[in-house]
Amino acid sequence: MQYCLISDTKDCRNCYKCIRHCPIKSISFKDDKASIIKEDCILCGRCYNTCPQDLKVIRNDIAKVKRLLQDNDKVIVSLAPSFISYYTDSDIECMRATLKKLGFYDVEETAIGATIVKKAYDEMLEEGRDVIISSCCHSINMLIKRHHPECLPYLADVLSPMLAHGKDIKQRYGENTKVVFIGPCIAKKDESDKNNSLVEAVLTYQELDDWLAKENIPMETTEQKELSEKSKARLFPTNGGILKTMACKNDNYQYLVCDGVENAVKTLEDIAAGRIHHAFIEMSSCQGSCINGPIMLHKQQSIMTGTIYVNQYAGKEDFDCFVSERKDINCSYMKDYVNEKNPTEAEINAMLKKMGKEDPKARLNCGCCGYDSCIAKARAIIKGNANIEMCLPYLMEKAASMSDKIVSNTPNGLMVLDNDLNIQLINQPMCRIVGSIRPEDVIGTMVTAILDPFDYLDALQGERIFRKKQYLSEYDKYVENTVVYDEKFNILICVMQDVTKNEQAAIKEQELIEKTLKITDEVIESNMKTVHEIASLLGETAAETKVALLSLKDTIRHDK
Repeated sequence: MQYCLISDTKDCRNCYKCIRHCPIKSISFKDDKASIIKEDCILCGRCYNTCPQDLKVIRNDIAKVKRLLQDNDKVIVSLAPSFISYYTDSDIECMRATLKKLGFYDVEETAIGATIVKKAYDEMLEEGRDVIISSCCHSINMLIKRHHPECLPYLADVLSPMLAHGKDIKQRYGENTKVVFIGPCIAKKDESDKNNSLVEAVLTYQELDDWLAKENIPMETTEQKELSEKSKARLFPTNGGILKTMACKNDNYQYLVCDGVENAVKTLEDIAAGRIHHAFIEMSSCQGSCINGPIMLHKQQSIMTGTIYVNQYAGKEDFDCFVSERKDINCSYMKDYVNEKNPTEAEINAMLKKMGKEDPKARLNCGCCGYDSCIAKARAIIKGNANIEMCLPYLMEKAASMSDKIVSNTPNGLMVLDNDLNIQLINQPMCRIVGSIRPEDVIGTMVTAILDPFDYLDALQGERIFRKKQYLSEYDKYVENTVVYDEKFNILICVMQDVTKNEQAAIKEQELIEKTLKITDEVIESNMKTVHEIASLLGETAAETKVALLSLKDTIRHDK
């Protein structure tokens, strides 16, 4: 089965934004493309919401749900309690009416499953466990299983509200009933994949919107929402909402709320180090909990606004539940990760040297590459998840070094001008061509201070200046001038080759030829009489002899 979240890499632009925002760095960057490392990913959705090119794509399960509807008489929706902060003008009756038009048998609130789960949590507190972490958030469960398995003993060993509700529905309607969860979460798709006997499929609110739009079915709305006193568990998707529904009678416990993956990681580290005891911790991967889930962010409303909608819709009593015993929703969470060998200190130091970061002062830890430190980046490179060129300071230094070496070591004169013909860069060979000046004496001044501007003005107008031969009379230099206009950066690049020696050699050669020709003419004129006499004695005509000498002259001229 296709992973729940994939990278469409064709338009990846090397911005590293997904890596910077991924709290556990489960992004691999190879061949200039960013891809999700599914073995490490916890499906928190950060990359989905931060990619500027929208290249992180959630698996679409609409077709799968349509097949369920075609093949089964009873397909029931378990609707996440956050729906009220997404479909703000609806209530459960509106949602039921709308979804039945798509073919669903019925719609129930996942808050029913939340009621079942919170009762199990209260029982755990009475047992006197040390630390209990809520198991409602599948992203947090994945975080623990894959990255902090030392904390698995503290993860509440009961099903999530989604799965508990799925089991409750099947017990009430029969095992052949199919359950589809609809909510704001990407991770729930993975949870369903691994527990498809309880919940067969998961749709996001966005998928539901798309499906309704395609079927041309408007969402039912109401001005007077259906309220029920028996709906306290509707508070679950808010920050601290789980604790608000629990009895929390055991005074020996601290009741804590931890939201956001970064905070969760630090909290898990504290638990593993033995710094937290006798605590029940409501833990969610999204800041603000489910009302600020990956899909909810597209609503562009604040966490406070979402909380208000949920608070106004929640009642003060618990839902009636068919499943009443904790044993019915017990489960075991096992570690689910590849135990990779961590790079040794020697390997990291060798990689830092390759990165040009051997000196600690060179480790800027700027985060441009997406990693929190240069050492973290080195580890990622060793594991094959990153490359050296992802470092912006490294690339800038490399580019500057290469350009400096080219500019400094080329025998040709180089000069860069801006749109106003001000000199931005000039190398030593160019300085020698134009009178042995120093670069600092002319940088920032107009090119007219050292050269005629006509070629550069022509280049700005699009004229091609390529190896144009010129004589610079003020410097007594012969040059070949090439000028290129870079429209992207609005600069003129001038490459000037000093050909004075070649031109002077050619002039001397021409002068020698002319001198030889002159001597030849003098010989012809001064000796014609003698030649005529000699030719007469030899029986040849003077005309034939003159032709022979002129032929010699032409030969000399054409050999130049």
